[in-house]
Amino acid sequence: MVAFLVDGARSGVPSTPALAVRWGLTHGLLRQALAARARAGNPDARLLRDPALQAEPWEHYRELRRHRPFAQGPMGRITAHHDITTAVLRSDDFGVADRDQVFPAPVRAGMRLIGPRRYASVDDAPSMLAVDPPDHARCRRLVTRAFTAKAVAALRARTEEITADLLEGLERDLARGPVDLVSRFSAQVPLTVIAEMLGVPPEMRAELLEWGDGAAAALDFGLPWARFATVERSLAAFDGWLREHLRGLRSNPGDDLLSRLVGVSDDDGSGLTEQELVATSMLILAAGFETTVNLISNGARLLFEHPDQRALLAEQPDLWSNAVDEVLRHDSPVQRTARIARRDVEIEGVPIRQGEIVVTVLGAANRDPVVFPDPERFDVGRANAKDHVAFSSGIHYCLGAALARMEGEVALRGLFTRFPDLAPAGGAVRRPTFILRGWQRLPVALPHS
Repeated sequence: MVAFLVDGARSGVPSTPALAVRWGLTHGLLRQALAARARAGNPDARLLRDPALQAEPWEHYRELRRHRPFAQGPMGRITAHHDITTAVLRSDDFGVADRDQVFPAPVRAGMRLIGPRRYASVDDAPSMLAVDPPDHARCRRLVTRAFTAKAVAALRARTEEITADLLEGLERDLARGPVDLVSRFSAQVPLTVIAEMLGVPPEMRAELLEWGDGAAAALDFGLPWARFATVERSLAAFDGWLREHLRGLRSNPGDDLLSRLVGVSDDDGSGLTEQELVATSMLILAAGFETTVNLISNGARLLFEHPDQRALLAEQPDLWSNAVDEVLRHDSPVQRTARIARRDVEIEGVPIRQGEIVVTVLGAANRDPVVFPDPERFDVGRANAKDHVAFSSGIHYCLGAALARMEGEVALRGLFTRFPDLAPAGGAVRRPTFILRGWQRLPVALPHS
């Protein structure tokens, strides 16, 4: 039986028994721990288990800020302060690697027995989200050579074309009645852009969307079994396709980001390994697609709820760029991220031992009244909206931040310029994730529909 589990875990497609063991040792145990912490009265544990609290976490975030520098989270220290969040994310004393060391020794032994995933993921090495220097610096340096500011700037015109085409189709659909804005527009803009960046053929984009949706919860923890299995199988399927795609690009490169990544090399002539290329591609998908879907959907919802801000943008369209940063601040697509102390350290007199977890709640830091006066107010003209930490900070600052901002501005500006009277049609549903915050369905309609 043990041999079967090990063989299953090391095959290309994960077997159900191997998945069950991996889930039980990680998410299953974490679910039990969260339940125990919630019963003991830990408010953050309650939030992580309650979709209703996750949908409206703002009072909880205000309560977290009553504790400085840290509140007690279910698994470690947690901060909702902008300056503490920034300090932790920028500090060399904290990293992202060795996360498995937080598990008890028997769990680590069980994980070694079933072996590592054979397929890549955004939350495991060698993904840049899961490695510290020097590996992180080397990978980021290589990716940056292909993912240049000039390359992103050149994408703006193409993004405007994509948006215009999608708005044409959206107008035809709206003439017939309510339309789901997420599936018909918010997801399609970044999906099309990222698919072209990765050289994904048009006939594969529906599957790319399916894999992205399936893997969206990969950053969450304490997942129920069914959602965990969906995540893992989505990752395995995307991994298998990417490896075949990369083989084709090596023999027949195109004018796309992945073709450039295949060809980049460091000063010593070394480039990204295949595993690094696959993990990087998945990360680009997650950062350049999943979070941007949330940015566009969250922005649309906020503008529906604040018609005065829509009117202001119609009068002063030069505010659209700032409006996107205010969306990122007010309703961050990524709500929290964690770091592990690499050595014993002290923050504002609080000792943190090597190996301890510190959770930074980005969505709370972005509503810190010390930095953002009247932080609950959505203000597209806010002077310091760009001071948010929605893209993290420090060495893990989002590589695709400029791309996300550009896509968000082009998409939202195009949508509300084309349809100034667009309105929600009821039945909106949030995505069932708590690290990534967005909408799964957002029906909209025109007044005459």
